[in-house]
Amino acid sequence: MPDVIVLTHVAFEDAGTFEDALRARGHSIRYINAVDGLESVPPDADISLLIVLGGPISANDTAIYPFLSRELTLIEKRLAAARPIIGICLGAQLIARALGARVYPGNREIGWAPVSPTDKGAQSSLSHLAENNAPVLHWHGETFDIPEGGTHLAYTDACAHQAFSYGAAALGLQFHPEVTASGLESWYVRHTVEIAMTPNMDVPELRGDAERFEKALRGNCNAFFPGGLTGSACRSGPKVGESTHYGS
Repeated sequence: MPDVIVLTHVAFEDAGTFEDALRARGHSIRYINAVDGLESVPPDADISLLIVLGGPISANDTAIYPFLSRELTLIEKRLAAARPIIGICLGAQLIARALGARVYPGNREIGWAPVSPTDKGAQSSLSHLAENNAPVLHWHGETFDIPEGGTHLAYTDACAHQAFSYGAAALGLQFHPEVTASGLESWYVRHTVEIAMTPNMDVPELRGDAERFEKALRGNCNAFFPGGLTGSACRSGPKVGESTHYGS
């Protein structure tokens, strides 16, 4: 049985560099469409890691998209069991909401820009975010409050809450460290209207940035995993269950 489950909301987003790193370490991965496949998620005890990816809807849209209520329940159970979970973009917003924090419209960010660690972030496994000021991909229009009991790990000038942890096993990332240059080609097609509506933004610029910055993303992706999943390759060292891994 796969020990890593990736929940998707749109067909063109995948785990990218995260998938490559996990498979290289012997982990098996199964993709499940959160829209109609949540009933097929294995029991929590059988999953080493749950990754919740992004999507163009809001974490608040439970009345419009009923599956979100079921997904929030699954995330709540995962958090209550202190089992490893990573949320990216919409995934991070769902984790925040599951923990009782607000999700709301923020400054729209599309494109590549560096992320700065907070003081606690600089002491965590995400300290690499400050190295060489390496850009990451931003693609969002909403943001979240840091949940009560969570640890604020990173920010940008446009979006104060770019990353947070909750305990030793939950990590929420507003930005996209998982993307690959080839995988983003589908994003450019499916988001063509949004790109056209964004001032000073076009596909050749996005493509060129992705090609320049993908290597750094691949080199740093292990830092986002709980140490017990990636062994000696994980930059931070502590195992799942130790309170220092994400800085909380």
